[in-house]
Amino acid sequence: MQSYTAQKITDSIVIDGDLTKSVWQNAIWSPRFVDMVTGAPGLFDTKAAILWNDTHLYVAFQAEEPFVEAHQTERDSIIFLENDLELFIDGGDCYYELEVNARNTIYEVFFIWKDAYLRGSRFDVPLFDVYQPQAMTFGGDYDRTGASFWYGKHPRGLRWAFLNYDMPDLQTAVRVAGTLNDNSDIDTGWSLEIAIPWKSLTWLANGRNLPPQPGDEWRMFLGRFQKLMVSGAEVQPHPAMVMTPHGQYDTHQPDSWSRIVF
Repeated sequence: MQSYTAQKITDSIVIDGDLTKSVWQNAIWSPRFVDMVTGAPGLFDTKAAILWNDTHLYVAFQAEEPFVEAHQTERDSIIFLENDLELFIDGGDCYYELEVNARNTIYEVFFIWKDAYLRGSRFDVPLFDVYQPQAMTFGGDYDRTGASFWYGKHPRGLRWAFLNYDMPDLQTAVRVAGTLNDNSDIDTGWSLEIAIPWKSLTWLANGRNLPPQPGDEWRMFLGRFQKLMVSGAEVQPHPAMVMTPHGQYDTHQPDSWSRIVF
């Protein structure tokens, strides 16, 4: 599991998608993302950087893409059916997923491991009501084998997925270096900027400090999925490029995510 050190800053960052700001130019950027399964260099150059201060967690992505494309505009539509950038944050018995496309359309889900969701537990609250229509059970990505079809391949098995969850005071912004949805020219790519208040991460803190103390460690997934057409046919599954490889095609493996040291 790769380790990344997130630098602390004293100023706040205006979230506008512009990564030419000096604060990002001076940040430590990750190496080029790699294939999620094999660890080979990713199809396109993708990098990320993480900064933080006493109020916010900041994450930025730079994504090379010759034909920047994004069509989905409805919040919480299935963004990963096209091209996206993704951030997951692990909370031990739960985790959070954020996906964003080049139109700055977002998709959010909050997951709670089923073995941790007990009657009377801290998750047994109206926010995470399993009887509401947008609460689903989930086993993992692309599992079509009989032995693990229902429960996925993670030892903990199923998790509850709350599709109606919205991260409080989340900010995202995108900038496209090129022409969106116009393949008559070659684009440079697109960038994504994210800000999440530490006070909004209470469910994910799992006993950790908010804000972190120097040396605290969180696990996060930083990745990218790319819709790829070859001879008129869509490549499935979509190529996945990540900061830290998993050895399998399943995003939802918190044990394999990057170690982020603050």
